[in-house]
Amino acid sequence: MSGNHPLLRAEHLGKQVSSPDGNLTILDDVSLSIGHGDSVAVIGPSGSGKSTLLGLLAGLDVPSSGSVWLDGENLSALDEDARARRRAQRIGFVFQSFHLLPGLTVLENVMLPLELGGAKHPEVAARATLAAVGLAERANYYPPKLSGGEQQRVAIGRAYAGEPAILFADEPTGNLDAATGRQIIDLLFKLNAERHSTLVLVTHDPELALRCQRVLHLNSGRLVTM
Repeated sequence: MSGNHPLLRAEHLGKQVSSPDGNLTILDDVSLSIGHGDSVAVIGPSGSGKSTLLGLLAGLDVPSSGSVWLDGENLSALDEDARARRRAQRIGFVFQSFHLLPGLTVLENVMLPLELGGAKHPEVAARATLAAVGLAERANYYPPKLSGGEQQRVAIGRAYAGEPAILFADEPTGNLDAATGRQIIDLLFKLNAERHSTLVLVTHDPELALRCQRVLHLNSGRLVTM
């Protein structure tokens, strides 16, 4: 679906977890909308709920209250299997710590979600994506043999291989040196523009945030600026 509605919409999101001192509120009544092709940064102090919000928007977790709508469909109303299918079809996610499988080659890491999603030609798509992120010659390497920047490029390739409508990135440069981090960010924005996808990222880097079209500021679990 497309049209005039936003690609992603959150309505009155809340997230509470149990703690020894009782229920802890991580997110409190967060509402937002993100359009097709937008680039959005989520900023705020540590512990403000940024990563939790990203996980809820991506369907990796379910809210305690409220709902998340992706392209007109209520993700929060789906069971885990159905959410997993939607993620495979529509969503990419890049983690700070890469989350590559060390026993699989670079090519196999990128192919895996394509195979799980039922892609017709997973190897062809994976090789094309590795070429796009500059790692075609590393296809048969194993992740432990790669630098941190190369591992994050593989992770970005894996996230983009299925042509997602929206890509989420949680501190994608957090484990990288400054120069490598800039290369990774340039790659994210390049792919975002070339593939006409939507990019939502969590960052502590104000320079990175300013490269996005919009900045969302969380503080103590609440959205304080948009």
